[in-house]
Amino acid sequence: MARILIVGAGLTGSLCATLLRREMKDKPHVVVWEKARGAGGRMTTCRSPHDPNCTADLGAQYITAIPYYAEKHQSFYEELLSQGILKPLLSCMEGMAIKEGIHNYVAPRGISSIVKYYLGDSDVFYNRQVTHINLKEGKLEVCSKSGPSEMFDAVILTMPVPQILQLQGDLKSFLNESQKQTLEATRYSSRFALALFYEAGTQINVSWAAKYIVNNPCVRFISIDNKKRCSESPEVGPSLVVHTTVQFGAENEHKDKEDVEALILDQLHRILPGLPKSTSVKCHKWRYSQVIGSVSNSPGEMTLSIHPLLVCGGDSFTHSNFDGCTDSALAVLNVFKCHF
Repeated sequence: MARILIVGAGLTGSLCATLLRREMKDKPHVVVWEKARGAGGRMTTCRSPHDPNCTADLGAQYITAIPYYAEKHQSFYEELLSQGILKPLLSCMEGMAIKEGIHNYVAPRGISSIVKYYLGDSDVFYNRQVTHINLKEGKLEVCSKSGPSEMFDAVILTMPVPQILQLQGDLKSFLNESQKQTLEATRYSSRFALALFYEAGTQINVSWAAKYIVNNPCVRFISIDNKKRCSESPEVGPSLVVHTTVQFGAENEHKDKEDVEALILDQLHRILPGLPKSTSVKCHKWRYSQVIGSVSNSPGEMTLSIHPLLVCGGDSFTHSNFDGCTDSALAVLNVFKCHF
């Protein structure tokens, strides 16, 4: 049985895992390595340190399906809806652009539940940051900061392009000059996200579940996450999520998170002056928040080697949303069907 390593337990990586298990004629042994402590990538859901039932989506807030992709990826949406992983977004989202034919969905158990569902029966190992990829005896030897190196018949890299380019070993020998220049041209926006957790019974007195903020240099989006998901409960406290503007992310990218947290909280309390005191706060920096200049001429993936198979995928090769990651995973699957 072939061993395939997927680097990155985000949406693209998890979709690749489930598609390879379902669609490949000779069922491979799929292994996933993730450098973080949990699955999700930019679809991360974090928990209150005081109550694991109180959660907040630090990355993607909801899924938007436009008509073209809703039809193209219909089976994916139908499966997630039938399993209760997604449900229609019905709460009040102030400032959201309403366009005909577009459907929005939320994940009632948190946005990371989508990724965890797709990871399914794959062997997933966390705190495994890949450092080197070497060609050895016709296979790919992959080394990480923790644990011994392992041999694989194929490797799929789904992390942001700058992290791919930082890998050591024989990776650079797989890249031709044109591919290298194309990858180096990829651009991303940066943002900060802040989650505030509250005690059960706390009331956040606003008329909306989420709101897009205009004319603020720091705050772009605020969500009351349990209200956004229509899952309010007297036994579980609310959580509030703040996403910053792209400009604020760029200007404060190199500051300590503690200093940035104070800046965001100051602006938040200016917007919501009556906000109750939270029990805890978590600040996260998304260095590669969204792709603003994707890899050109590589729709969905870039194949660096065929024997052995080494493929790059992810939203860097499409666009930063559910459908972009789905397109990338399908493109990667096609490469495997052709060459593996």
